[in-house]
Amino acid sequence: MKNFKNYTPEKYSKPEFQKVEEGIYRTKDPYGIARGDVYVTSLSFEAEPDCYGEEESSPQYISQVPFEALLDEFLVYVTDFYEKENEKSKTLCYQEFGATNLADIQNLRTLIGKRCYAVPYEEDGEEYYNIVIE
Repeated sequence: MKNFKNYTPEKYSKPEFQKVEEGIYRTKDPYGIARGDVYVTSLSFEAEPDCYGEEESSPQYISQVPFEALLDEFLVYVTDFYEKENEKSKTLCYQEFGATNLADIQNLRTLIGKRCYAVPYEEDGEEYYNIVIE
């Protein structure tokens, strides 16, 4: 995944979203899991079909490798898939990420302008991967 950029959807102008800082908003948890509000941010990025785990990735189908590791690394989860935007796009993927901790969303936004990809390795006959952010 490369070319991470801020994405500001129209919905962020609605009263249920309070701007906390550039690109970060506070709102109710769309899944009703969190007791209080959650912090959200939206990013766009490009899949890299030539990279490990992303061979079949597209805006309509974002591969789990390295996406799941990225969620774990930054302690965030997906709060909106932007189906309409992803259906229209041939290259850009759009996602909204959420967390109950503001620092986790701030940390996630350090991906803007960067690249994140998986590097496979084998251990005891099993295949694993690490993510690299550059």
